[in-house]
Amino acid sequence: MVDYTEGAGHQYHVGLRPGDVGEYVILPGDPKRVPKIAAYFDDAVQVADSREYVTYTGTLDGVKVSCTSTGIGGPSASIALEEIANVGGKTFIRVGTCGGMDIDVKGGDVVIATGAIRMEGTSKEYAPIEYPAVADMDVTVALTQAARKIGAEYHTGVVQCKDSFYGQHQPEKHPVSYELLDKWQAWLRMGCKASEMESAALFIVGAYRRVRVGSCFLVVANQEREKAGLTNPMEHDTDLAIRVAVEAIRIMIAEDKARKEKE
Repeated sequence: MVDYTEGAGHQYHVGLRPGDVGEYVILPGDPKRVPKIAAYFDDAVQVADSREYVTYTGTLDGVKVSCTSTGIGGPSASIALEEIANVGGKTFIRVGTCGGMDIDVKGGDVVIATGAIRMEGTSKEYAPIEYPAVADMDVTVALTQAARKIGAEYHTGVVQCKDSFYGQHQPEKHPVSYELLDKWQAWLRMGCKASEMESAALFIVGAYRRVRVGSCFLVVANQEREKAGLTNPMEHDTDLAIRVAVEAIRIMIAEDKARKEKE
């Protein structure tokens, strides 16, 4: 592969070098959420700021951990995962927002993805469509344990991933409305919990790169509850989902340490 950094020694897009990040990495989309997440770390410092990718590194329970923003969507998220894995990242938790789909999922709840519908383009450049986008079991279990521990209202299940935000929210205006609307109904009938934009790509790239990847999201609102005439609370503060992710990393740090001591 061409060295686009021309010998600079850092990853081309995220600007990171070996040693800049810990093995455990939280991946929000919005760069502005990175310092908010890093505030839960000890001694966190900014180690890189390149394009949409802002990275802070600190510690949790004495173990080096990091947080890197990915921007919106699968292409930029997959680049982040690839390049952070190149410099030492091994366990990743995507933290972001989603729109509820299942009628029981309300704004302010947390959704923990067990798998993702690959209705996006990035994952198709890694694996045939028949290969499922599945979250890592260790990460998913840790996230559910964390949600219970902090008392979060949470849901686990499959999420839908797309490339077009407005394809979800204004499908009737799109030339392919027939496909968007029909498939949306199919996902609802299958019990899909929520819609977002990154997990399918991250799960597939994680499987390819042999790293652990999981996802948890704050539900902003649920358009299906609105359609049904049900209460539809709206929440934008991602702190609850962030706390779930941070606690999940603490759980995995302890479990990984115990496992290594037994080996």
